[in-house]
Amino acid sequence: MACAASLNVGVGSFCDPVGLEGLAHFLEHMLFYASEKYPLEDSYLKYITEHGGSTNAFTASEMTNYFFDANTDCFEEALDRFAQFFIKPLMSADATMREIKAVDSENKMYLLSDERRMSQLQKHLSLESHPYHKFGGGNCDTLDVRPKAKGVDTRQELLKFYEDKYSANLMHLVVYSKESLDKIQSLVEDKFQEIQNSDRSRFQFSSQPCTSEHLQILVRAVPIKQGHKLRIVWPITPSIVHYKEEPCRYLDHLINHEGEGSLSYVLKKLGWATELYAGEDDRASEFSFFYVVIDLTDAGQDHMQEIIGLLFKYIQLLQQSGVCKWIFDELSAICETGFHYEDKISPIDYVVRISSNMQGHG
Repeated sequence: MACAASLNVGVGSFCDPVGLEGLAHFLEHMLFYASEKYPLEDSYLKYITEHGGSTNAFTASEMTNYFFDANTDCFEEALDRFAQFFIKPLMSADATMREIKAVDSENKMYLLSDERRMSQLQKHLSLESHPYHKFGGGNCDTLDVRPKAKGVDTRQELLKFYEDKYSANLMHLVVYSKESLDKIQSLVEDKFQEIQNSDRSRFQFSSQPCTSEHLQILVRAVPIKQGHKLRIVWPITPSIVHYKEEPCRYLDHLINHEGEGSLSYVLKKLGWATELYAGEDDRASEFSFFYVVIDLTDAGQDHMQEIIGLLFKYIQLLQQSGVCKWIFDELSAICETGFHYEDKISPIDYVVRISSNMQGHG
């Protein structure tokens, strides 16, 4: 049986300083190399791999999540090695350029992803002063070329960012093990108690990323892959605010419906679309977006305006009908059943999910 741990830090790409886009992501890369207690570079990764485990991390807009799993017999040392990155990481100077290049090659890979390109385009079409507008991934240009031109030392800024932002009160740790709760608790207290608590407040922003000038606009973009996609996007209040009612779940259930008379059924029958997807995405604590994405045929591409018209007619119909109790109850029952009979997921996925949700949103 595997053990796993995930530590979620309430600091993400929204915290990147102006002129150093991608710094939070760069820190995620630099942190896992070595620590004062375990100074041998890459020894953590080697240890985890040799003991049947894996390790990774990701940077989101308002959080960075670090996680690993490993065999039970080595869990205590694995946890200690993991904890040291948040106590005294080395982030050595000679790793700096190499990791900037790693961030850059990750970005180059994403340049070929239509999904990533459209996501960045959407950010670009938002309020420039809003953190959502930023380029969170980073590349050589933002982390090396431009800072150098201004006489900025990226590594010094990285160390400052770590000292300023990474504080125990912004962290959530989830540990999955077969040991008793008392044993896990004393293990966690022993290994993690030295993490500095500088009582930092969480990064706050209250404005919305889109004002009226960013709405009701039509953008045409050329994809890398062949095919046509129509994306209609609305800025909304995050559904977590209304978690008892789940308005997005209700809406996407109806818009995604494929039965006779549904929007999907009509568009497919007309030969204008092959697939339709609706749902909430790109969530943050203060804002979110509701998407309807339609895969169009060549004929559908020529009838884009009519397709948008049909979608809005359907939305108007839903507004006029109001909320149907039987649909809400049916959805409620489906969700309840899904909760009680959910398939067991791997320990590593489980700890990441829990620690991310402890942050306040998934």
